[in-house]
Amino acid sequence: MRTRKQTRAEESAEAASSPTPPSAPTVVSITKIEGPATTTSPKRDGDGSYDTQSAAAARSKLPKLIQFPLVAILSLALSQLGYSLTWAYTKGALTAHARLLNTWTDVGLVVGWRLFELALGWFGNYDGYDITALNLLSSGPLLYLLFAFYETPASALLLTLAIETAATYIPFRLLRPLSAAHADPSRAPNAEIVADRPIALLTTLLAGAIYSVTLFLAYATYLPSYLVVYFASLPSVASAHEATYVGLLPVTLALGFAARSFIFAPAEEAGKAERFDPASATLPETVRWNFWGWSAQTKVVIRRTALLMLVAGTNTFLQTRLTVDGVETPGAAAWSSVWVLAAAVTGVGLAAVGSV
Repeated sequence: MRTRKQTRAEESAEAASSPTPPSAPTVVSITKIEGPATTTSPKRDGDGSYDTQSAAAARSKLPKLIQFPLVAILSLALSQLGYSLTWAYTKGALTAHARLLNTWTDVGLVVGWRLFELALGWFGNYDGYDITALNLLSSGPLLYLLFAFYETPASALLLTLAIETAATYIPFRLLRPLSAAHADPSRAPNAEIVADRPIALLTTLLAGAIYSVTLFLAYATYLPSYLVVYFASLPSVASAHEATYVGLLPVTLALGFAARSFIFAPAEEAGKAERFDPASATLPETVRWNFWGWSAQTKVVIRRTALLMLVAGTNTFLQTRLTVDGVETPGAAAWSSVWVLAAAVTGVGLAAVGSV
């Protein structure tokens, strides 16, 4: 009779004598490779504004309700801080021909328009470069007026422009990412045009030439008479008669560069054109297409040119009428009309170049 102990000993011996099967290889599967987190710039929609969905991850985490009020407060605070620190070199140098804002209506118009201009840029989904270019195009006419006709030191005007630029750019840059054309032009749509330096130079020269010719023609026709009659404290109108194309280039090229950045570059990186099927379209869609059936680039140019005409014309009129001593309403309207016309012709010229 076999015992349980003998049976266990035999089983152990058989297990030791039998060959050990090879262990199964360990299989490691890689399902996803994750690289370092990167922040990408949002793309623009067909109208030249940002795609809010693609920009959501890159935007500020602050609640939307407080973003624009924060932009407005930061802009006004930075502007006042800059002028307070440089009073002797900016506002102090401009007091000889400055008109004081004596009524709350005047103060409300100036501050209200500033807030409205910021709102146009913010709710229009423009980035820091866009709003800075728009600010230069709307502030430049008044600064040039003070330099050319009121003998204001150029250093005071350049410092004023630097303060206004910083007060506009910094809040937008903190709370909104740059577009692809501004953050990385080489990766933007139509990068071969947006990032091409010769094209950038030629479009800047074209826009600057349009501003120069428009201002020169105004000097040669109606503007001197308005300067004499409706600018009571104007020391002299000699600059209007002595102006030349070459002499105007330093100012107009700066405006041309800003116009190229604000109009041409966003238009070239716009999305694809909207498709229209006349067979399935409703009557309202057909009417809309007949009036607004332009290409995406043309729509961007139209919108931005119209906005530039509005902002440059209104800002130039209000600042000239309310902050320069002795300027009457017809004179401010005549001076602002030059820059509205220049903006319109510049938009047409840049649109023609972009359609080639």
